[in-house]
Amino acid sequence: MFLLAEGGGGHHTPLIVEFINHYLGEPVYRFQMAYTYPAWQWFLDKIGVKAAPEAILGPYSPETAIPWYTIMFVISCLLTFAVIWIFKGKLSEDDPQRGQLTLEAGFLALKDLVVSVIGEHGYRYFPVVATFAVLVLISNLMGLFPLFMAPTASTSVTFALGISSFIYYNYVGISENGILKHLAHFAGPKLPLLMAIIITPLIFGIEIISSSIRPFTLGIRLFANMFADEQISAQISSLYAPFTQFLLPIVLMPLAVFVAFVQTLVFTLLSMIYISEVTHTPHEEHATEHGEAVAAHA
Repeated sequence: MFLLAEGGGGHHTPLIVEFINHYLGEPVYRFQMAYTYPAWQWFLDKIGVKAAPEAILGPYSPETAIPWYTIMFVISCLLTFAVIWIFKGKLSEDDPQRGQLTLEAGFLALKDLVVSVIGEHGYRYFPVVATFAVLVLISNLMGLFPLFMAPTASTSVTFALGISSFIYYNYVGISENGILKHLAHFAGPKLPLLMAIIITPLIFGIEIISSSIRPFTLGIRLFANMFADEQISAQISSLYAPFTQFLLPIVLMPLAVFVAFVQTLVFTLLSMIYISEVTHTPHEEHATEHGEAVAAHA
């Protein structure tokens, strides 16, 4: 929301991005031109796209060698690690410090959400889910502070987060059920033989397609809302510059904070729903095996 430098084409660039590219942009640019640029050119030629990499990926230059969203996301990861480490070290059961009650309330709310969506066994996935939540929340809130932009206002970051969630819940499904049972759950419930021949392949195909586009839907939903929030704030703030650049951001800040929390909840909740689809409680697995054994002896 607060952008302090303006680059070419009217696009604002945080000063910290210009500073890092000023010192590191040249060697990164030389590496790109020597290795990644030819690789992208080869890939585009192989898929029949008659265009230079810069026409699709943007201009190659020392000033833009390290994209703003890469720098912002690295900062977001460092802030996430720092926040978790600081709060973890300050927790005390005997002498709670200021802010600990708020932290505990957030912890319990997220824990209850994990248990209610995934089940009692879902607590084993709480560290990963909580890390997703803190990382996305910090990324969303970064745009409210000077010298920063929200990295989640870039599709490169949101698609990376969506792919990470996709890989994790499929890893959970495969590790708990095995790859064959994990794939079998896409085929839906067991049906009579005649119906299974016709309907099961159809269900399997639909479920595979539906699951495959989840990284895209996760990423585009988060990006669209955060990008829209950034753009609306920027456009409104520039109506009567410089007055609106100082007054309106303060008025719009509560709305931006609300959007950041809502989008964090949506991303985290959907990730938990996906995990719940591929995992089961030990009691359910034992009951299923027992039922199959009884049916076999009957």
